[in-house]
Amino acid sequence: MSIAFVREKEGGEAFEDLPDRPVSPHTNFVTPAGLEQIESEVARLQAEAAKLDPDAKADTARVTRDLRYWTTRLGTAQLVAGVPGDTVHFGSTVTVLREDGTRQTFHIVGEDEADPAKGSIAYVAPLARAITGKGVGDVVEVNGHDVEIAAIGAG
Repeated sequence: MSIAFVREKEGGEAFEDLPDRPVSPHTNFVTPAGLEQIESEVARLQAEAAKLDPDAKADTARVTRDLRYWTTRLGTAQLVAGVPGDTVHFGSTVTVLREDGTRQTFHIVGEDEADPAKGSIAYVAPLARAITGKGVGDVVEVNGHDVEIAAIGAG
């Protein structure tokens, strides 16, 4: 039978097949706050799913997709808490001095909790990777620019 004679989906059924959100191939390390955020998001989405109108196909598809993503992230989360030491590591709060004299302080966290505008970067970000394992006074090159580690604190 020709495709021209097949009845197409009506209404919002096209939303039923939303593609899954991509899941990072990196280990899902999380801080205690990051784990809490993931758990909160799963609970919020479960509550939202319970209240959805069965006819709200687009909303159902979106919530179902997001719930799959966050449930997967919760299931793969590896909690990393309080690693002591004098070198930069996951969970560290680090102050760096850039070539132009700018000081920047940020917290190294998991991918889902990273928010550079609020001072946190993912442990897989180029800057975090470059300074991990380094100590105060060490200079590393990131994207063609030198960055000196000025201070390291616990998360």
